[in-house]
Formats: sequence, structure tokens, C-alpha cells
Amino acid sequence: MEASSQITIKAVWDSEAKVWVAESEDVSGLVTEAESSEALLEKLRVLIPELLEVNECLPVGQKFVDVLIHYYREDRTTLPVAA
Repeated sequence: MEASSQITIKAVWDSEAKVWVAESEDVSGLVTEAESSEALLEKLRVLIPELLEVNECLPVGQKFVDVLIHYYREDRTTLPVAA
């Protein structure tokens, strides 16, 4: 990852497990899950800096890194219709 890069996270709702599952091609080893988007964000705030350090990808001279999270969710339901 370059120092000026933006980290992109893909978060997908797993309806069976009832959790958000997050992965990123920009941060090696990043895979986590949480029951809400807020809890997922809190996990990512800890995991991303840790993984950047472990992978020796910390942006030199930067105190912050931009993170973009794309949330994907699909819902289905059956509705009654008037006869």
C-alpha cells in the first residue's frame, strides 16, 4: 500500500449468521465480523492500524489513513397482495 492510498473495505451482511463480514484487498489478513455496522467500525479502528504495522505497511509520516467502507446487504421478504 502506498502512503497516499485509501483503504477500501467490503462489508457484506451474512443473513444466516446475522453479522457483517468485512474484508479488504488493501490490508493483508483483514477479515472480521460484527453484529452491527457500529461494532464493525470499532473493530476496524483497532485492526487496521495493527495489521498495517504487522505487515510493515504503515504510511510514513502520516498520522491518519483514509478508510472507505462499502456495505452490501440484500433482503428478501414475502408480502400479501390483495386478491
